[in-house]
Amino acid sequence: MYKNAWIVTVDMGYGHQRATYPLRSLAPNGKVISANNYAGIPSKDRAIWENSRKFYEIVSRFNNIPWIGKYLFKIYDYLQRIPNFYPRRNLSKPNLQLRATYRLIRGGWGKHLVDLLNTKDIPLITSFFDVAFFAEEHNFRNEIYCQICDADISRGWVALCPQKSRIKYLAPCRRVVERLKLYGVKPENIFLTGFPLPEENLGGEKLPTLKSDLAERLINLDPKKMYRHKYSKTVEHYLRGVGHRVHHHPLTLTFLVGGAGAQKRIGNYILLSLRKKLLAGEINLNLVAGVRNDVYQSFFNQIVKLGLKKCLGKNIDIIFATEKEEYFKVFSESLRKTDIVWTKPSEMVFYCALGLPIIMSPSVGAQEDYNRTWLKTIGAGITQNDPRYAHEWLFDWVNSGWLAEAAMAGFLDGRQFGIYNIEEIVLRGSKHPGHNHQLL
Repeated sequence: MYKNAWIVTVDMGYGHQRATYPLRSLAPNGKVISANNYAGIPSKDRAIWENSRKFYEIVSRFNNIPWIGKYLFKIYDYLQRIPNFYPRRNLSKPNLQLRATYRLIRGGWGKHLVDLLNTKDIPLITSFFDVAFFAEEHNFRNEIYCQICDADISRGWVALCPQKSRIKYLAPCRRVVERLKLYGVKPENIFLTGFPLPEENLGGEKLPTLKSDLAERLINLDPKKMYRHKYSKTVEHYLRGVGHRVHHHPLTLTFLVGGAGAQKRIGNYILLSLRKKLLAGEINLNLVAGVRNDVYQSFFNQIVKLGLKKCLGKNIDIIFATEKEEYFKVFSESLRKTDIVWTKPSEMVFYCALGLPIIMSPSVGAQEDYNRTWLKTIGAGITQNDPRYAHEWLFDWVNSGWLAEAAMAGFLDGRQFGIYNIEEIVLRGSKHPGHNHQLL
């Protein structure tokens, strides 16, 4: 039994930090450690991380460069590839990328961090595989848990010798559980938990906040009652006692740009397409710039250019913060009044479990292709049409009840209880966490 666990992430994009933000209350003093940016990190370690981060951001922008950019990205993506799942076979052989990583670790990379963590005899939860490898190679003295952030993963997430590894994995979905077995991870080291979602969007283990927000959301997503008439018994059964007769905010779309800033052009197209509806007050729009000032400035300039400045602070908001933890806090609050999320299929696909329909922009990397497939398979996400004509197709989707159906699909087939399951496993030693994703 433990009161705390180390929570360690990396400051690269948003995905790994988004996975640990909901777990911050488990950490000593509520502080999440960033493995590539903590106080006292050796300059040699910092340099390795910094080169990796810069390379990731450059590669993420390749897709926006015609011809040569897309070609270079394909080379990078091939190195990160996820092999076909079928036929099932032994995929435990390490790849070149993993071998290179272990050479750096055995040269001392990450030892300083592990020595720091060993000052307390508590478990470790990390959202980045390299940190789990650090802990194992440099003799971390307690349990090591790795929180996975995607619906399928490359071989790079698993230790060099998985059959001998003591790293335990917290899986967001069943496909990851089965993939880990193909990579050679022992079944007893795999836990199906679901992705950790912010507790402020859940409201507790009976999900009162989530259900209340979804009940109101369905009114906006189904104005003609196309879905609610057909599936009234389903809605009544799962949202009993929290149904709303009226909505308290207009239809609200939230568009996210990833950590590398590669999708800001789509946001500018959305502003242009929805201009008349925004001026008429027919829709609210949140543009999520995260912590990137260049993305904020791009959105702001487009708003001014289109004569929409008077809408800022009314039905247009740019979500921006200088620190990521503050950004995650503001973003989680904004989701309570969001009806539709538009984003690339990153770790955000798991937010469908909050009853949020997700419109997917183009993928960046193989793992996001698999995230897209997973989300479409459960019926909670739809690939975007041309953003220049969003004023047409978006409202067709709303009026047909299609997005209401996607919202309920995510609610019913997603997993809301990640933070509670993780707490049971890591702090209380449960082998079979009691929180199921079913809402019966």
